[in-house]
Amino acid sequence: MASRRAPAKPRPQRKRRETRGARNIRWLETYCRIPEGPLVGQLVQLAPFQKRDLKRIYDNRHGTRRAILSFGRKNAKTALCAMLLLLHLAGPEAVANGQLYSAAQSREQAAVLFSLAAKMVRMSPELSAVVRIRDTGKELLCDELGTRYRALSAEASTAHGLSPVFIVHDELGQVRGSVSPLYEALETATAGQANPLSMIISTQSPRASDLLSLLIDDALTGADPRTVISLYTAPLEDEEAGVDPFSAKHIKKANPAFDIFQNKAEVLAMAEAARRMPSREAEFRNLVLNQRVEMRSPFIARGPWMACAGAVDPRVFDDGAPVYGGLDLSAVSDLTARVFIAADEEDTWHVDAQFWLPEEGLIEKSRTDREKYDVWNRQGFLNTTPGRTINYAFVAHQLWHDCQRWNVRKIGFDDWGFAHLKPYLLEAGFREDQIEGDDALFEPLRQGFRTMSPALRDLEADILERRLRHGGHPVLLMCSANAIVTSDPAGNRKLDKGRATGRIDGMVALAMARAVAATDEHKVPMTSPWDDPNFRLAV
Repeated sequence: MASRRAPAKPRPQRKRRETRGARNIRWLETYCRIPEGPLVGQLVQLAPFQKRDLKRIYDNRHGTRRAILSFGRKNAKTALCAMLLLLHLAGPEAVANGQLYSAAQSREQAAVLFSLAAKMVRMSPELSAVVRIRDTGKELLCDELGTRYRALSAEASTAHGLSPVFIVHDELGQVRGSVSPLYEALETATAGQANPLSMIISTQSPRASDLLSLLIDDALTGADPRTVISLYTAPLEDEEAGVDPFSAKHIKKANPAFDIFQNKAEVLAMAEAARRMPSREAEFRNLVLNQRVEMRSPFIARGPWMACAGAVDPRVFDDGAPVYGGLDLSAVSDLTARVFIAADEEDTWHVDAQFWLPEEGLIEKSRTDREKYDVWNRQGFLNTTPGRTINYAFVAHQLWHDCQRWNVRKIGFDDWGFAHLKPYLLEAGFREDQIEGDDALFEPLRQGFRTMSPALRDLEADILERRLRHGGHPVLLMCSANAIVTSDPAGNRKLDKGRATGRIDGMVALAMARAVAATDEHKVPMTSPWDDPNFRLAV
């Protein structure tokens, strides 16, 4: 008979060790109070997304040197900054005699951050017992630990000679360009510390070439395990798949506090205002959807432009409809654009766009411009010519091929650089009278207010009334997003390359095509090189 064994005694449960991140969260919720708003004075209860982000920072097994938190406005960025400063000033993250700084781009923003931190101290009996407030110098001091926090604004001279152990860069996205003297002065000053930590908490910069964009893109590669990033943004790719950019579903992706403490009604009202008024859309996209969108209103907002992304019908071109073109020639190594348009029976313009860049240095130019030129080349949206400069022979032969298969009536061009293209046009097969002269196929267009304002008016109307189909061409999308207009005292407009945030060559070519189309539409009967049997060859 088998013996019966006594049941084993249950092993005592080993108490799980509290992580660094959990300890810091517990401290914040124990000693920090809400400084403003309906719940003022109550103990802080961190939102789930805030806890998740803090654990990623403080429980990183590699040790975190830099943390980037980016989301839309009104997600309590500045309040979180204030709490983290107190955590490192008088909490478990404090380093004896440590120097702490917050860096803001304006005195006003620096004052707001300091004010919130000071309010939290005054409301907490425990913190007010150990932290002194110096309002005049925007400083907080913990004498027992020898730690000191000071708020700085964008004055590089105030940051030299410091040795920070903890830095909060508040709204670094406001920095335009790739360099900030204050950021550089503070970051290079940490070399004397064993484990410095920099926090960047900001809405995204509008441009890919801005400092915060460069830091985010580098962090997303995962090359440095000591850099932690939490990026909340409403992806533009979702909109291209049909997602409504002004819907609550889309907004939530950039605003983790949307269903927690954010004023949803106010945010949705902003969305509807941006939907109704294109002039408000760029600001909404950058500040609320946390997208890289220039807040200066472009010529056409992304929403109306993407509403015209329907498929281009090639039969409109192939069936003999009048075709009009615009040609924007580049400098030695810049983007060259050729854009043709033709109208269908419903007076909707269909767009055929071609672009060229030099083959050599394409990847480097992609990195410099922060654009996907190499990807678009592989996908067939961008052509390359051999060498490090644009070879106009390729452009000329493409134009000749276009004129053989389509009813091309006019091609507008900026006469800058056209003299260099002309020999290649003759070599490709064009006659002298087709290149220059009163009835020539090629028509010079000055890029001034008088010439371009009517074309922009017509093009804008076509887009807003959805009488344009561009097929979502990515290079043309880039150009439309970068296009900025400037006006003269009479209200006439033109596209301004000097003010543009990137390359706009495709939109310039599209506007020129629309300009020559408007001029030719008034000619009865229409005449075209297509009607010349010596010009059109069998395809």
